[in-house]
Amino acid sequence: MSPLSGFLAVIVFFTAILVAYLTKQFQNENLNYSSFNQMKNANKKVKTIEKEKEVAETLNGRFAMLGLIAAVGAYLTTGQIIPGFV
Repeated sequence: MSPLSGFLAVIVFFTAILVAYLTKQFQNENLNYSSFNQMKNANKKVKTIEKEKEVAETLNGRFAMLGLIAAVGAYLTTGQIIPGFV
């Protein structure tokens, strides 16, 4: 096995662990979410935030950071943002 293949195997392994961790945390956030999570605006009216939207935004941010790290890793190892494209 070449060093690059070994490195890519390690990256895939850590990505799988990270996805499993984020999935477990997503499930825990759904269980621990309080239905009384409220946000007040300037008019003193109470607006509730749907739990699915809050969790979706959190996961979206986490996966965006994962994509950014993957792009930096691809650039550092191959010199290209998307390996295989000129």
